[in-house]
Amino acid sequence: MKFEFAQAAREEFLENSTDYELQQSSLGMTFSEKGHATTERVLEFSKGWTSWDDTFHRCLIQQFSPARIYTILDQKLIITSAMNLRRKPDYGYNRERI
Repeated sequence: MKFEFAQAAREEFLENSTDYELQQSSLGMTFSEKGHATTERVLEFSKGWTSWDDTFHRCLIQQFSPARIYTILDQKLIITSAMNLRRKPDYGYNRERI
């Protein structure tokens, strides 16, 4: 299955990575690695993660508070958000996704 990141998801992921790197050296790199591993898990088991409605799913990034929010359209997985669950747990669902 092919996948793509919505622009907002890409920006959120980079922002989270930068925030973690500022907290501790190499923590941003660890976050990036875990984020990529999460994307691989989502691609392998796209319907195996928490569904918040009929369209969107959530997969947590291991050891970190952000989660991948994604949907599947026309056999393509679209990651719509890399929302930080500690900030506002549902803000990613109250905005334009793609």
